[in-house]
Amino acid sequence: METKNIWENYSQKQLRELEVFCKDYRDFLDNAKTEREAVNVIVNLAEKSGYVELEEVIKAGKKLKAGDKIYAVNMNKAIMLFNIGKEPLEKGMNILGAHIDSPRMDVKSNPLYEDSSIAYLDTHYYGGIKKYQWVATPLSLHGVVVKKDGSTIEMAIGDDEDDPVFFVSDLLIHLAAEQLDKKAAKVVEGEALDIIVGNRPLVIKDSKDKKKEEKKKDPVKEGVLKILKDDYGMEEEDFLSAELEVVPAGKAREAGFDRSMILAYGQDDRVCAFSSLFAMLQVKDVERTSCCILVDKEEIGSVGATGMTSVYFENVIRELMNLEGKYDEIKVRRCLSASTMLSSDVNAAFDPSYASAFEKKNASFMGAGMVFSKFTGSRGKSGSNDANAEYIAYLRKVLDDAKVAYQFAELGKVDVGGGGTIAYIMAKYGMNVIDAGVAVLNMHAPYEATSKADVYETMRGYIAFLNAAGM
Repeated sequence: METKNIWENYSQKQLRELEVFCKDYRDFLDNAKTEREAVNVIVNLAEKSGYVELEEVIKAGKKLKAGDKIYAVNMNKAIMLFNIGKEPLEKGMNILGAHIDSPRMDVKSNPLYEDSSIAYLDTHYYGGIKKYQWVATPLSLHGVVVKKDGSTIEMAIGDDEDDPVFFVSDLLIHLAAEQLDKKAAKVVEGEALDIIVGNRPLVIKDSKDKKKEEKKKDPVKEGVLKILKDDYGMEEEDFLSAELEVVPAGKAREAGFDRSMILAYGQDDRVCAFSSLFAMLQVKDVERTSCCILVDKEEIGSVGATGMTSVYFENVIRELMNLEGKYDEIKVRRCLSASTMLSSDVNAAFDPSYASAFEKKNASFMGAGMVFSKFTGSRGKSGSNDANAEYIAYLRKVLDDAKVAYQFAELGKVDVGGGGTIAYIMAKYGMNVIDAGVAVLNMHAPYEATSKADVYETMRGYIAFLNAAGM
């Protein structure tokens, strides 16, 4: 089947809508470089659209009714939104589910040290990365530090023009003969991904107003600690209760002479998260309850309290059914099994520079629309959800009726590799699930690329899905 570039099909009105939407998306990427930041932005947008926090509804003792808009936040790292439909929850929901975590480097619990007059923060990389891509590039530091008294210090250093940035050093080419003989996986080791944060030793003034070096063992480290205390009220031991993420510095940018693409950090999977959120905020009166799940920890297996394997989602459904006045455990199970879901996640865009990794007939292409992946996993579909033919036929009709451009693809050649999403986790409830999202170049690199047309078309596809009456 021929894959068509969709740019030429857009009207002038659609092109204007596309540019406005993609500008909003770039702003989201700039302000949501971590899960916590993403949740903060999403809560603000949701509340402006009339969504109310679940806890407030429970405290008020209100009964759930069609048209109610509710959100629930899980540990400030995951969020779920619900637009209550005319049908009872027992009849199922239309669910969009994306993740808001991305590959990065996390600062360790005891990170700050000095070596040869250079101060470092020790890190542990998060998710699947090519470690050599993270050296010799400007980096920023985002996250929170929670002190023993319960107060929280928020950090976002390196993205404003006046901010300092950080970096991981690389070996100069003149001395790198041995390094260049190593396999790519070993060129830069995980323990070498420590960011440089200072070089200036702490100095003090004596009683005669003359400068002298601080008589401590690690004067550069002490200088960094003084800055942290003076500027942020933070002591070294506060690193123990900190969550600090090291991410590429800089803003999302338009790419190409024609400005047809977006180059930015974290598009896997915030491109699908924002498109899902936008679609959720656009739909009005729905027959089936629409739901948007934006979770953490997908890049490391969806584990933990804020990942998709947590029972938090189930607990929220129970709370909603209780507010509906029809709570019963069997009805919860009926709701989950009757639901339909798009696991909103990205696929690998075909890259002509690395064509040997793809099977071109079954690859996704930039500028060809929303991507459906019948299954993910790897090597014999291991670890994947495999959507059934009836569900795919239903989705084809929904999207064709809405004139949404879409394509079907696998993630590379058989036996070359593969990847996973949250689809298989949700499929355990017996609901119909398929992966659907945006084709991405440079996936998991510090800067990933998407086509504006694909981002826009995927958002349109999500709206059509949420408005559908169900199978």
